Amino acid sequence: MLNQNNKIKIALIGDSLSKGGAEKVHAILSIYLEKQGLDVHNCIFVDAVSYEFSGSLLNIGKIKVNSSSIIRKIYRFRALQKWVTSNQFDCLIDFRMRPSFFLEFILSQIIYPKNTMYTVHSGVLEFYFPKNIFLSKLIYYNQKIIAVSNAVQNEIRERYLLKNVKTIYNPIDFERITYSKDFEIVEGSYVLAVGTMDNSIKQFDKLIMAYSKSELPKQNIKMILLGDGKNLIKYQKLAEGLNLSKLVLFLGVVQNPFPYYKNAIYSVLSSKNEGFPNAILESLACKTPVVTFDCFTGPSEIITSYLNGILVENQNFDELVDAMNLMISDKELYRQCKDNSSKTVEKFSVEIIGKKWLEIIVS
Repeated sequence: MLNQNNKIKIALIGDSLSKGGAEKVHAILSIYLEKQGLDVHNCIFVDAVSYEFSGSLLNIGKIKVNSSSIIRKIYRFRALQKWVTSNQFDCLIDFRMRPSFFLEFILSQIIYPKNTMYTVHSGVLEFYFPKNIFLSKLIYYNQKIIAVSNAVQNEIRERYLLKNVKTIYNPIDFERITYSKDFEIVEGSYVLAVGTMDNSIKQFDKLIMAYSKSELPKQNIKMILLGDGKNLIKYQKLAEGLNLSKLVLFLGVVQNPFPYYKNAIYSVLSSKNEGFPNAILESLACKTPVVTFDCFTGPSEIITSYLNGILVENQNFDELVDAMNLMISDKELYRQCKDNSSKTVEKFSVEIIGKKWLEIIVS
């Protein structure tokens, strides 16, 4: 615990505090850092809060101005500038996606304090860096960059020639993963997939097709999908067209997904790309194995095939079907993966990962 009379004042800035993986890490880290005696302050750009967090909150997404979007952005920018300037933070961690060179250049050069860290939570680096190497260096050359996986770290170094890059994995807060072993979510057995339906990255349409070709429907093993977004209706119609309406269940966004993880046979990840997927971490923490593509990036740094799940050749949906079948047909393999699942992610506990953040904050 740090000296309560001389607290480090830290700012955590994110897109929101809802739904996403980076947003969840932001929330978990705010709680951990406050427990360690830091003076925690949060700022979000989008008015969306569903995760529990600690510290004060500046929600500039709530700033509504009956004018053009440009005027609204100016008001929000001024609110952020005033907040950063008046608080004189010792450290700032930015969890946002950062696609706009102009905005990020101003923030990095004028607004943010010297001790600022920029996180990168996806293997799609264009979400965070300008494509042009020169422009990227203008913003980030002397900045601290925290990558969510070793693969992301290496890609940043090789593509943008940036050296000050460090990997800190997403944390799991085991204490907050609460579930009941006797709580039955749905009648019968099921496998689980979790994620946003706002874009095509999770590829739920292709996953539903893979499920239809597997042995699972024949054995009356359902597929539960947690999440929502603009593609939901399209996915529902696909399931209806495959006569799977009673087997593919869309349950939306739930506040506590852990009972769903706990009671699933296994979970499935069929993404085009990832950063360091919380869905895999949370599933394993709930003692549920995972079948996942070896996509860029993250799964290969969590899953060891036939130890805590199955890594499938990236984007090979035929192999994904085979792996989904194998996990229900090979009882010994399944037992081994289930027995090993939780212990393989103990190294990602918030106590261990939080200490890594604390070390870099105070350094």
